[in-house]
Amino acid sequence: MSLLLLIGGGRIANASETHQAEGEPFNAKELVLGHLSDSYEWHIMTTAKGKEIAIPLPIIVRSSTGWHCFTLRKLHEAGEYEGLYVATEGKYAGKIVEDLDGGQHRPLDLSLTKTACGILISSLILIVMFLFTARWYRRHDKYDYHPKGLAGILEWLINSLVENIIKPCVGENYLKFAPYLLTAFFFIFISNLLGLVPFFPGGANVTGNIAVTLVLAVATFLAVNLCGTKEYYKEIFWPEVPIFLKAFPLMPLIEFIGLFTKPFALMIRLFANIMAGHSIILSLSCIIFATAHLGAAMSGSMTFVAVLFMIFMNCLELLVAFLQAYVFTMLSSVFIGLAQVKGHHKQTENTNN
Repeated sequence: MSLLLLIGGGRIANASETHQAEGEPFNAKELVLGHLSDSYEWHIMTTAKGKEIAIPLPIIVRSSTGWHCFTLRKLHEAGEYEGLYVATEGKYAGKIVEDLDGGQHRPLDLSLTKTACGILISSLILIVMFLFTARWYRRHDKYDYHPKGLAGILEWLINSLVENIIKPCVGENYLKFAPYLLTAFFFIFISNLLGLVPFFPGGANVTGNIAVTLVLAVATFLAVNLCGTKEYYKEIFWPEVPIFLKAFPLMPLIEFIGLFTKPFALMIRLFANIMAGHSIILSLSCIIFATAHLGAAMSGSMTFVAVLFMIFMNCLELLVAFLQAYVFTMLSSVFIGLAQVKGHHKQTENTNN
């Protein structure tokens, strides 16, 4: 754990020394937001001499002059490349822009950023895990052998999710939605765990990026509403309420708004919890370097307290990594199950049978 803290705080320490050398106050807010934001390169480490070692990622944009493909090193060398540069302030800060009509314009950006690479790495790990498990089942008879290791852990976890969440919440059609729900759980869980690792290939703020949680929420929204039953839509637009309430369609309006508030809650819940955890850990790291000029006694005591809290927060974030994946899967299962409602007469017939 101490090694992880030193590696994770290396760049913050170097930035602190740079600010002090330039006579500027240590800006914790700038550093925390810089670590949480997306980037066109994957920072590895900063050497003792202040040299940054990073993996340049491909920048693919379509500007007013056509398509461009290069890396961030081109911009570091010249500050501008083919009329494109990285904005340092304004609403496009940190993004590739070009100057058009006297103002900044953001071109179509299809770059492979740090977050996009994090998604690919999480997906690759997910594929390898399940291909390995499938290979074990092809080589063994599941009735004669009990899987061990990774295959055993995945079997236990999948059975627990299906039997305790997906099947009770979704209902009799649970097998239709189980592949999506299990994929969402493992993708979020793996991305959360990788986000806690402060060195490559970890450290990408995947589920702390609202664009990623938006896509996950939209996927649940589509699963709920494209597969909803007629009875589900009847309860939304023509509910069983007194006729005077139907004349004043307040209930249908509330239910219709609920179609969008439920996935919105999924998006914000996952984004806010992961972002908050990363922000707290980074802020605790900044305390060490922000108090370095206050004397040995104060700096030493604050460093000791900050490290203790960082260890506690990292352990807590391991729980949060699983919990947020669990909650997203559970709520998605509940929303899908609510959309699978049948008519009362059909439910009675099924109960009698």
